Amino acid sequence: MRNIFKDGSVDNIYKLDGRVPLLNAVPFGLQHIWAMFVANIAPVLIVAAACNLSESETAYLVQCAMFIAGIGTMFQLYPKFRIGSGLPIVMGISFTFVSVLCVIGANYGYPACIGAVIVGGIFEGTFGLFAKYWRRLISPIVAASVVTSIGFSLLNVGATSFGGGSGSPDFGSFENLFLGSVTLLSCILFSIFAKKKWKPLSILFGLVVGYIIAVVIGAVDFSSLNDTRIIAFPKILPYKPEFNIGAIVSVALIYLVSAAETIGDTSVISAAVLKRPATDKEISGAITCDGYISALSGMIGAIPITSFSQNIGIIAVTKVVNRFTIFTGAVIMILAGFFPVIGNALATLPEAVLGGCTIMLFGNIVLSGIQMLSDCGFTQRNVTIAALSLSIGLGFTQVSDIFCNMPVIIQNIFAQNCVAIVFVLAIIMNLILPKDEKN
Repeated sequence: MRNIFKDGSVDNIYKLDGRVPLLNAVPFGLQHIWAMFVANIAPVLIVAAACNLSESETAYLVQCAMFIAGIGTMFQLYPKFRIGSGLPIVMGISFTFVSVLCVIGANYGYPACIGAVIVGGIFEGTFGLFAKYWRRLISPIVAASVVTSIGFSLLNVGATSFGGGSGSPDFGSFENLFLGSVTLLSCILFSIFAKKKWKPLSILFGLVVGYIIAVVIGAVDFSSLNDTRIIAFPKILPYKPEFNIGAIVSVALIYLVSAAETIGDTSVISAAVLKRPATDKEISGAITCDGYISALSGMIGAIPITSFSQNIGIIAVTKVVNRFTIFTGAVIMILAGFFPVIGNALATLPEAVLGGCTIMLFGNIVLSGIQMLSDCGFTQRNVTIAALSLSIGLGFTQVSDIFCNMPVIIQNIFAQNCVAIVFVLAIIMNLILPKDEKN
């Protein structure tokens, strides 16, 4: 019998394939979990709060978030049935969908979110099978404009959490502002003074500090931990899906945005780490995994997943690309998803603490979009696409009555969804504007 703790070579951590001794592989797998942990659960907590879900429901969704992230990562690492890229990509719950799901949940309820997630995921997964025929339509300037709009659309979500959460009876109280400020300050100080290898954990550090202080001042309610089961498995269709056409179209558009992000992440990891361009098969598999595993996520009551750029950043820095090594992290996430106490504990997190963490995350998304715009180059064509799509998308949704005479389906899709407007306009202008002339 092989000894899995010693079988393989440590040198294989820098190779895509090959076994690494388990005791050497697990620390690198854990590093990926720590780096994406907060970003993986934060979208769940935000959407659950917007949909007025109970603490027990929120705890269950956190449990599902860890489970489905592990499943998605496994498929990306070791593809099956054309689902997955075969590249060292870590998957997690996507921030891209937060703003649209908050709107849908507030207006139609969480079951409408689930219906849209399932249908949209099947749409993206199927669309991904044919990615080589359409992926060039989503040019870098389109993706950059969309990512920028996502960041801006989330800023008010972070600010609402910072104040204590939508509908909170003590919204804007000194206690909430204090917790949010301390959490944010902890994130900033850690990112400044921590060693380079620890800097990706600044958000996690801020969350821990904020939570501890919240416990000390009595701002945490532990009643939800009573009668918590030790082990529980995700359920199939815990919410009966509702299929609202406006919600489905809105979410389907955002799935295309997610596909654009996945194309970018797949291309980056191939070029920066593997020193070669990504193949059509790898890109197609990555997008298909994005979609179909997101549909599976909806089936167990959770929200969509996508590739995590921060984990790709870790790989780019450490050069650890071994699939088995990252696979150990996926296994740990799946196992964590079987223990409800983790989800229940995280569900007690005060929203102000979450706001202190996420407002920094959302600001980083804005800056990532601006960086992407800069990388595209500020040619007249690119400036026109970005400026017009962003100004109309962000401007019109702040004055949503401008859609009052539009058909109801148009209002449902665009009136409060700046990301959908930016995406559609950027695609159209990218198709119709003449290419920049080369000197």
